Amino acid sequence: MADKGSDPTELWRNMLGEMEKGFNAFANQAMASPEFSKVMNQTSGAAAGAQKQVGDLMERYLTGMNMPSRAQMVDFGDRLQSIERDVSEIKTMLRHLVQPTAGGDPGLAPARPARTKRPPSKEGGGT
Repeated sequence: MADKGSDPTELWRNMLGEMEKGFNAFANQAMASPEFSKVMNQTSGAAAGAQKQVGDLMERYLTGMNMPSRAQMVDFGDRLQSIERDVSEIKTMLRHLVQPTAGGDPGLAPARPARTKRPPSKEGGGT
């Protein structure tokens, strides 16, 4: 078995560990400074601005291609759900109007048309 002092993998691990400690110390020191915070805020502001510009550009592109944007599709979906909800309520109301109630209250049942046709009589006369 190789000696720990001459083992290349152990030397490599030690070197990486020391490099990691040094980098962590440097990063912690850099992040503690107010300049770092300022730069990070500017960077995130620039990224948000770039994202808004790309969104506006995409919106114009889709309009030019006569295609709906994401915002328009979301609005369309919301309106469609509202319509479906209204249709469901109308169906429920119609069922209650058409079907007699469970209690059998004839006042709530729909009125039936008067029966004006009569079956033929035994003598052969009808109407």
